[in-house]
Amino acid sequence: MRGSCLCGAVVWRVEGPFAHMSHCHCSRCRKAHGSAFGTYLEAPAERFAFEAGRDGVVRFASSAALARPFCGRCGSLVPDDAAGTGRVALPAGGLDGDPGVRPLAHIFVASKAPWHELSDTLPRFAAYPKGFESPELPDRVPKDPQGGPRGSCLCDAVGFVLSEPPRLARYCHCGRCRKARSAAFAANLFVGGGGVRFTRGAAQVASWKLPEARHFTQCFCRRCGGKLPRLDPERGLAVVPMGALDDDPGIRPSAHIFVASKAPWHEITDALPQHAEAAPA
Repeated sequence: MRGSCLCGAVVWRVEGPFAHMSHCHCSRCRKAHGSAFGTYLEAPAERFAFEAGRDGVVRFASSAALARPFCGRCGSLVPDDAAGTGRVALPAGGLDGDPGVRPLAHIFVASKAPWHELSDTLPRFAAYPKGFESPELPDRVPKDPQGGPRGSCLCDAVGFVLSEPPRLARYCHCGRCRKARSAAFAANLFVGGGGVRFTRGAAQVASWKLPEARHFTQCFCRRCGGKLPRLDPERGLAVVPMGALDDDPGIRPSAHIFVASKAPWHEITDALPQHAEAAPA
């Protein structure tokens, strides 16, 4: 099986057996992916290799025990081949095919985003399941004083505030969003063009635009890869990755779009409307 980042600069190949696939709702995964959760699975280290772009991978240590590598060009998370555990953790959204395994559980649901509801029947664990010895880290406290809903990147170098009420929120399952967020789907919130105010670190925000797309651009922190809002003056709006939010924005996603491109390993179980492509105007 192969996988890649959004821009295609980083490419890897991996063989199973695959194991321990789970959805992680910790705040660090939400910020790294910019979505409701990150989905990871493991493979033997000796069966993994980068085919291209290894030198372009940036590694950010989100804790003493865990690094979150990402493509320095487009911001997509990529596997970590330097963990030294004999296993490689793979962000499932970057895979090009079906690994043949399915998620076994939701973990760190005590840190779940308030705007995302769990509706499937998978087992749920407040933190790690029994038998996992990794340390549990507390959620970070936002730096900015309470005003509008706040957000930040994974390393906290970049902060922002929503200065206008959100207009709309949706889950997008298109292949571009899965690659960009390295997740099952993107969770995006939309505000007016002046609805996002960066409170610190604006110079740290990097962006990469998909050449063949009119609007598709990913914004992320250069240091940690955390997903960040994209200002779109042409359309008079800002697109906010909901996983970057530190506060409840008040709005909830209203639909799933591009479900015809849904990841084969992810099942939609909620009652929200589903659209095969874009939502009707």
